[in-house]
Amino acid sequence: MKAGFVNIFGRPNAGKSTLLNALMGEKMAIVSPKVQTTRHRIKAILTEKDYQVVFSDTPGIIEPKYRLHEKMMDAVKSALEDADVALLIVDVNENWSEADEIFGALKLKVPAIVVINKIDRAGQEKIKEAVAFFESKSYCKKLLTISASSGINIRQFLKPILELLPEAEPFYPGDDISDLPTKFFVGELVREKIYELLSDELPYQTAVLVREFKEKSTLVKIVADIIVQRETQKAILLGEKGSMIKKIGTEARKEIEKFLQQKVFLELFVKVKPKWRENEMQLKEYGY
Repeated sequence: MKAGFVNIFGRPNAGKSTLLNALMGEKMAIVSPKVQTTRHRIKAILTEKDYQVVFSDTPGIIEPKYRLHEKMMDAVKSALEDADVALLIVDVNENWSEADEIFGALKLKVPAIVVINKIDRAGQEKIKEAVAFFESKSYCKKLLTISASSGINIRQFLKPILELLPEAEPFYPGDDISDLPTKFFVGELVREKIYELLSDELPYQTAVLVREFKEKSTLVKIVADIIVQRETQKAILLGEKGSMIKKIGTEARKEIEKFLQQKVFLELFVKVKPKWRENEMQLKEYGY
């Protein structure tokens, strides 16, 4: 049996989370057009009769500006340490030299597959040039071209990965699809709606803390706090007469019900915690 860790690295918005979701056939990581949506390392476990692949989505690689950013980059480092295979994902339309610099700086000790993404948004000539550029790099063991958002052929995608994975016993029981608790995914789905419905910098200054998760006979009761840094941000999140928080709650509840396949009662509160992105104790409390 083949088993191992296949960890996904790349710049913000290269399509790491979309790829993870496409490979798993369900939503494991939240997706947004905004950069730096992924803040944690998210493991997704794909188990079949003759293999178990543990994929990891990681935060987009950036220069840290806050303690929160440092924590995000720590998640990238931990994924570098246990990888059996690295997937280096690059948007075909981004700056290849900058991506190359980042991939080179990872100093990988394992085989890497370069994944050129979003080929549905580029002409054949540009795709050929990107392939030639990355195939010439020493870290590139194999290369794949995909459009993660349009769907991928999982068998074709997995074939070169499985060739590089070691023979090993599975790491997780066959019915596990992640090592993260359900509460984590619930909080992420609330955060996704904040990214969708609020513009500019505000989503980056929010965190979500699920305080209560109770399974009752007819529904699941969830209580969560949305953390912001300033009172003005709280006012925007609440909206006029509570209209924005209501909209976030309604949209998030629908997604959570899809995820849990159960009826959900969701209650959201907004709390102000100044400079939480720099506060070690608060970062730990919020799961970072």
